[in-house]
Amino acid sequence: MRYSDVMADWLKDMGFTHCFFVAGGNIMHMVASASKRFTCIPVVHEVAAGIATEYFNESSRTERAFALVTAGPGLTNIVTAIGGAWLESRELLVIGGQVKTEDLSRNTLRQKGIQEIAGVDIVRPITRHAILLDDVADRQTFSRYVQDGAEGRKGPVFIEIPLDVQGREVDPGNLSGPESTTTEAALPCLDESVLQGIVEEIRAAKRPMLLLGGGVHRSITETLYDGLADMGVPITTTWNGADRLGFDHPMYFGRPNTWGQRYSNLLLQQSDLIVALGTRLGLQQTGFNWKQFAPKGRVVQVDCDAAELTKGHPRVDIALLADANTVLKSLSNYELGDHSDWGEYCRVVREKLPIVDQRNTTREGYICPYVFVQQLSRMSGANDVVIPCSSGGAFTVMMQAFDQKRGQVIITDKGLASMGYGLSGAIGVAFAHPDRRVILVEGDGGFAQNLQELGTVAINKLNMKIFIFEDGGYASIRMTQRNYFGGHYVGCDRLTGLGLPNWDALFAAYGIPCLRIGPGFEENGDFSNLFNSFGVAAFLVAIDPEQTYFPKITSRVTDAGSMESNPLHRMTPDLDEELYETVGRYL
Repeated sequence: MRYSDVMADWLKDMGFTHCFFVAGGNIMHMVASASKRFTCIPVVHEVAAGIATEYFNESSRTERAFALVTAGPGLTNIVTAIGGAWLESRELLVIGGQVKTEDLSRNTLRQKGIQEIAGVDIVRPITRHAILLDDVADRQTFSRYVQDGAEGRKGPVFIEIPLDVQGREVDPGNLSGPESTTTEAALPCLDESVLQGIVEEIRAAKRPMLLLGGGVHRSITETLYDGLADMGVPITTTWNGADRLGFDHPMYFGRPNTWGQRYSNLLLQQSDLIVALGTRLGLQQTGFNWKQFAPKGRVVQVDCDAAELTKGHPRVDIALLADANTVLKSLSNYELGDHSDWGEYCRVVREKLPIVDQRNTTREGYICPYVFVQQLSRMSGANDVVIPCSSGGAFTVMMQAFDQKRGQVIITDKGLASMGYGLSGAIGVAFAHPDRRVILVEGDGGFAQNLQELGTVAINKLNMKIFIFEDGGYASIRMTQRNYFGGHYVGCDRLTGLGLPNWDALFAAYGIPCLRIGPGFEENGDFSNLFNSFGVAAFLVAIDPEQTYFPKITSRVTDAGSMESNPLHRMTPDLDEELYETVGRYL
């Protein structure tokens, strides 16, 4: 058999069902082999193949996808997607072509073979494993490489295969053997005494809070859904854990973050015990002013990566290397004490600090983005998959204002925070969930960075509803230039030279119905028909270019003249003193 056929069979045996790819000469054998065994989806640009693969794997419980790219530009084009998956700790297998082994420069020249570039060297720092297969590998070796990215703290794997190795005739019997199973030691189980110690910490606390991150699986919170309410401990989530609970869960109290919900930030900062499960507690989660994270409480962190537990920020009082899912399941079996007074206080704070801040300004004829997002969340269904892009004003508004429903899947890629992720990610989940409606919300500036993938959406007739915040450019950059540089705008909109398309003409070119919407859109019958019918549709949301985006964390100049970010509980604009005394009672 041809070696590319053998590798494809191995991948199929490992549960791979889909392949996102851009064909090329140096990957031609793998393309031919994959096309006979997998659902192969051609995309226009390699970065879309990587992002779609990441989102497919993150959303699917039963199927797996990989990306297939050619040598040279195929690899360099997908590096952004590899970087994003690395920062988010997500599975992403990238199989790349390479020139024939006899044409490899092996770092003695800048280039020998046509389109040759040292792909492994480029991506090694942002992968769990990067390898050049300049000779055939047996089944166990190959499967070990592949599985390395799907276990422990997940991450990308890059396997580069020269053209002649792909096409080599091999005897499968000589390469057979058992698949590699686990490539690393299982995470340690907590001793009963350690677990009991956490339980006693929660029982003794007056204001405990659980913070669930992306490391807590959706299947776990779904299984424990009612039990989490019975635990009686208020729960918040990170942005990567946004879909672990519905917004109406009795113990759910929002998404604290640098761009988080004000009430949630205040509650987290007033907790006297934060039990952080499956979150690395990065700067976006703790605030740039991480020294003032949890100023009134102790922090327990459970994570699968020892480096995250010992990095030194924020302060962690109890650091435990363990599987957060196992710990959460164990905690649900204990009586954790009566914290009903604290829970009632959390409800009071939430009631007094609505998500939509009335101090935002929206000019006539435009729709307030926060109002739009809340209305969209009410109209969405429990079976929807929601992609709130990954950067910019549209992203932060979605993560602040969207009220998620139980059963919805929400995926973003906030670590790299790259513009242009939304459409490609939505394509990935649309193939993972062909029976579900995919809702994508993205800014016009970000959408323009990968708009070529509208062709992929249209030709595959995906069930996708695309909402574009049409404000004429980069809203977050414009806001920064307004706030810090006195409104000296540079390269942030059409008036300063940013070329954006005529959206109506663009969608028409792909045969995608497009509707402009503004205030009162929910009463528009045309909107309702497009939104609720199967298939792709685009909606241009009229957003004020001068829209304000509050609340947010701002910085101030210290007495020493340096810049210091406010802590999470001090969002801008300030609350009036009487209200702050009510909602910040324990600060």
